[in-house]
Order: sequence, then C-alpha cells, then structure tokens
Amino acid sequence: VAGDHPVPGDGSAEVAASLEALVATIEREEEVWVLLSGGATSLLGAPIGGVTGPDYRAYIELLGAAGLPIAELNQLRKRFSVWGAGRLAAALAGPGRSPIRVFAVSDVPGDDVMAIASGPCQPDPTSAAMVRGILEQRGLLRGLPDTIRTALDEMIAGTRPETPKPADPVFRRVSSRIIASNASALDGAAAEATRLGYLVQRVGSPIDGEASSQGVALIRRLIEDSPVDRQSAMLAGGETTVLLGANPGLGGRCQTLALAAARALAANPPGRPAILLAAGTDGRDGPTDAAGALVDASTWSLIASRGIDPVVALHRHDAFPALDAAGALIRMGLTGTNVMDVVIGLMG
Repeated sequence: VAGDHPVPGDGSAEVAASLEALVATIEREEEVWVLLSGGATSLLGAPIGGVTGPDYRAYIELLGAAGLPIAELNQLRKRFSVWGAGRLAAALAGPGRSPIRVFAVSDVPGDDVMAIASGPCQPDPTSAAMVRGILEQRGLLRGLPDTIRTALDEMIAGTRPETPKPADPVFRRVSSRIIASNASALDGAAAEATRLGYLVQRVGSPIDGEASSQGVALIRRLIEDSPVDRQSAMLAGGETTVLLGANPGLGGRCQTLALAAARALAANPPGRPAILLAAGTDGRDGPTDAAGALVDASTWSLIASRGIDPVVALHRHDAFPALDAAGALIRMGLTGTNVMDVVIGLMG
C-alpha cells in the first residue's frame, strides 16, 4: 500500500489501517520481521486515538516548517503517531510471543534505531512533559492544533497512557540491525571516485544545521583542502534544515545548500574547475520533483541572466525556480530508498 510523503495523507492512513489488520493476524508463535526505511514516519503516518487526521497533518506541517534538529523532530512526531514510539511492539506484546527482528535502512544521523521511522518497535524515553518543554522552547506551543494539545495535556495529567518505555518487557524480545545507511552511500561514492582517480576526502561527521551555511562551509573546505596537484573529491552526508519563515518559496534543503554553494563559488572562484552536487538519496528534495542540484562558479550569474535575482531567491528559500532556470537541477525520479542526503564536491 502506497503512503504519502513528506506529509502523511489519505494513503498513509490506509497504510496504518492495513498494518493494524496485519498485526491482528499474527500468531503468538510466529517470529516477526520488521523491515523499516527512512520516510516511514510519513508513509504510515496516522494519528493516535482522539487526534483528528487534519490536526495530525497540521501538526506534522508545523514541525516541518520550524527548522528543528532531526532528533527533536523525531521526538515530537512519534508522540502522536499511531505506530510510532514503540507502539507496534506493544501491539505484539503478551506471554509466549516469539522474537521481533528489526532490519532498518537508516535515514538519521548516528543510525539511532529509535528515530528511524519514529521507532515503531523501540521504547520512547521522552516524557510528555519533555515534549511540551521542547514545543514551548521552540515557540510552537501556541500553534498546536486542538486535539493534539488535548492529547498532550491528558498524557501529562496521567489520564491518557504514556508511550511505551524502556522498562517494558516487550522490548526484551526486540533485536535491531542497521542494513544500510548514509555511510553505505558514501562508501559507494568513495569507491567510484577512487576508481576514477580522485583523491577522496571524507567529511568525518554528518552535516547538519542550516542548509545555506553548510553550503558555504563545504565550498570553503573543498577549496582549502584540495591539493593543487591532484583531482580531489570531497564527500559528505547528513541532513540539514531550512527555517522557512512566513513567506517561503519552493525548494528543499539540498537545493538551498547548492544555491548557497553556487554563491560562494562565484564570490571566490577557486582558479580551477570545481563543482558541487547536493542531493537527497530518495530522489526528492523538499516538495519538488528534483533530488537536488549540481552547481559550479557560473551558476550564480547564469541564474541572474535568466531574470531571477539569486540573492532574493536564497533569502526567500526559493531555490527551485532559480536553479531550474540555470539548468542545475538533478531530476532522477524516486530511488525507492532513503539514507539522507549526499554532497559531493569535485576539484581539478
């Protein structure tokens, strides 16, 4: 059953209902294998009881526009998701049950299985009071939809059950294994770059934080760390954020990163050929049909020559039409998997 992404919709609700029907057919003696991938939070996204579908979707959209760090985003989303925060494991609880084995394709930094797909078979150590504190700190409390607010208040008051916690015996039956990750994608890119004769430089830690800042920082790193006598490839991966603001344009975090990188390349031409690719491994960056973009030192001026002010486009997070005008977008179609984003910079 096909769900919806990046915001859960009617298809996602159908997925959630189908999973409920499947769980009801599983016998106690049957071992359960759970195959998870990034994006499943939305693909099987449906609200817990008492929360309406429109309020749930509005809540997901509210969080998505807030530019939250991915760890906080996951903590807040799974709280109100019918299969998130260990609720799938809880539905398979009871004496005499066989093991639950989770095999996950990771789309989160650090490959934390509690965060992948909102951790349907993992405990949730976060309390409702902690969730409220995060929402308040981020200025999101006043914007909560009514049924979300009511459910949260009831959890804090103890009149609605908390999410399953680490001490729950059901989790003793759960084992988890990461079978693919962002590191896997970068390993493949590194092997190919080496085969093509590039000197490979891996960015050690996952990229995160504001997308345009990362675009500038990665160009600086590409220029400064590349030896003058070798073709070099800089490889990075992770997941940045974009704080949209009141009047956002159209684009995604990879397109925003690439547009900022194009500006940095135009402002400081490295003196030899340099290009940067930023793309989502699922083939879709933000609510667009592009995976990301490929830019060089000419991209910035090319956008301007097509009648679009790239400074305004970057400020308004309107990277998609700007990069499209320059022919810089990468359209590859959906890949069927998701291991976060990759950034590849080539010099020489």
